[in-house]
Amino acid sequence: ARPVAASPVEAAPPAAADRAAEPAREIDWSRFAGAAEIPVGSDSLAIGLAQVRVRGSLLERMATQAGEVSIRRARMESELAQMKGALLDLDDNLERLRAQLRELELQAEAQMHTQQELAQQGGREFDPLEFDRYTRFQELTRMLAESVGDVATLQRALGRNVQTGEDELAAQSRLTRELQDDLLRTRLVEFDSVGERMHRVVRQAARESGKQVRLEIVGGQTELDRSVLERTAGAFEHLLRNSVAHGIETPEVRAAAGKDLVGTLRIEVGQQGNEVLLNFSDDGAGLNLARIRERAQQLGLITPEDRPDEAQLQRMIFAPGFSTASQVTELSGRGIGMDVVRAEVGTLGGSIDTSSTAGQGTSFLLRLPLTTALTQIVLLKSGEQVVAVPAALMASVQRVPVEAVEQAYATGRLQHGGADLPFYWLGGLLGQAGRGHPHGRHAHVVLVRSAQAALALHVDEVVGNQEVVVKNLGAQLNRVPGLAGISLLASGEVALIYNVVALADWYGAEARARLAAAQAQSAVPLQTAPAAEVEQAPLVLVVDDSLTVRRVTQRLLERVGLRVMLAKDGLDAMEKLAGDELPAVVLSDIEMPRMDGFDLVRNMRADSRLAGLPVIMITSRIAQKHRDYAAQLGVDHYLGKPYDEEHLLGLIQQYTQRSAAA
Repeated sequence: ARPVAASPVEAAPPAAADRAAEPAREIDWSRFAGAAEIPVGSDSLAIGLAQVRVRGSLLERMATQAGEVSIRRARMESELAQMKGALLDLDDNLERLRAQLRELELQAEAQMHTQQELAQQGGREFDPLEFDRYTRFQELTRMLAESVGDVATLQRALGRNVQTGEDELAAQSRLTRELQDDLLRTRLVEFDSVGERMHRVVRQAARESGKQVRLEIVGGQTELDRSVLERTAGAFEHLLRNSVAHGIETPEVRAAAGKDLVGTLRIEVGQQGNEVLLNFSDDGAGLNLARIRERAQQLGLITPEDRPDEAQLQRMIFAPGFSTASQVTELSGRGIGMDVVRAEVGTLGGSIDTSSTAGQGTSFLLRLPLTTALTQIVLLKSGEQVVAVPAALMASVQRVPVEAVEQAYATGRLQHGGADLPFYWLGGLLGQAGRGHPHGRHAHVVLVRSAQAALALHVDEVVGNQEVVVKNLGAQLNRVPGLAGISLLASGEVALIYNVVALADWYGAEARARLAAAQAQSAVPLQTAPAAEVEQAPLVLVVDDSLTVRRVTQRLLERVGLRVMLAKDGLDAMEKLAGDELPAVVLSDIEMPRMDGFDLVRNMRADSRLAGLPVIMITSRIAQKHRDYAAQLGVDHYLGKPYDEEHLLGLIQQYTQRSAAA
């Protein structure tokens, strides 16, 4: 920003007497057209033609608060979704209540006709309808019909209110997104803002090393988050010093190799989606793999018998404390290795990739998030543990046949879509014992890609994606391998954000070793391992038209560790049974709309796939006639309401154990 020079009138104001004698003069405001360009600091916000100075910490706080507003909005959306589900249940109950009311009215009409016939036989002059003689039973049915109508009116009003709330939340979501975008734009700065600092580092390093080096910055107009740029500027300087100290040769060596005497460092900056890509490259000698191998042996990272490939040797420069410098100098990084650069990039949720060609140079590709305030995550479930993965790493979610998954567990690699990918179980990378087990004919496999590698993960469930505010990990968790961040979900639960590629890099070998040890101990081939070896709660299907009965039974079964699937009638149950995973046992009522319990059992026994499923009838119809008919259809057990919970759980345990053994 250019300072505005003061005019003579402003610099030397006339005395009071002179001002009185002078005629009034108009100020030529056109001379102040540049007045908007007042001296400001680096934390300035352009507002129209004026600029104000704003602290960077205040912008950080405002962006965080905007993210918290998004979390609260997501929680409100979750509550509204639950209200909508409750209204749907209320609608089902109203339909059932109307059906029962119609039956009551029919009974009342039949009673009135009976009274009319008796009246005619008795010679009365007027029948009950003509003389408005109603019994208390008919009055109650009319009152009940009015009450049902009132409840239906309230239900429709609540439905309209919920819909209005959803519309308002959608509008509020758009406004919040615009606010976040505006705050993000105020935090963005061009990479060229640190360009002069990078040039100064290269000039100083070249002067100290006696080399001739020039720096080229391509795409310096690319914008990235100010906080990201500030936190990584030191890492950028370290990369440039390393390139001058270890990469660029002396003029004599370059002349002997036929290269230009002046070495070239290049920084290419670009944006890809929600990531900023920075490629630091040089035209030097490349990584000295022989020196890296020698230094790795001195540090005990490898043994003389090991034969690591070039990629493994290149990754060793990121080991803690690793440095090939013969003496500690300011130029060589003061003894600080590349692990600091990788840790800083990883803390921001980014990644770094290395490639080197002997005699041609080395490049470091850094992927950094566009902003650290908000990020999209995907929630993955393994067993009872739910973890978050940055959406930028997610390539796709596939439903893979069980045969291919079992083969992948045997070989450690998954053949899918023409690609050969390393295969892991998410629980194994998180330190869990055993292995995952597919449910049904297909399994959920997540394909993950990053700058370093691509891999396949077997997960139990893909819960969904959310936008969250990433919280600072703090000094305690900052060095945990693979942990990229921590956040709060819309439900209020804490979510750990993992870089699963880094997890596989750190713990993949241990996970496979645990799996191999467990397999050797059991001495059962992986391809034929029975499902009972995997601790998976049995599934129970509960079929009942009463919402209360379904919820009470669900809580009872989940309390003892069972998984529960609910159906509101026989037709709904047949749709649920058409899925991949079959329940171990079916609990069904008899009297239900659309399809009753007897028809459900009849259809199940007619289907070869469902014919062997055990069925326990739980009903208020306890007459011997109903019991006999259920036995003819193939019902395994018949319980009357109210049932004994311990007896029911004992029966379920028998059938679940029998299913596991089968």
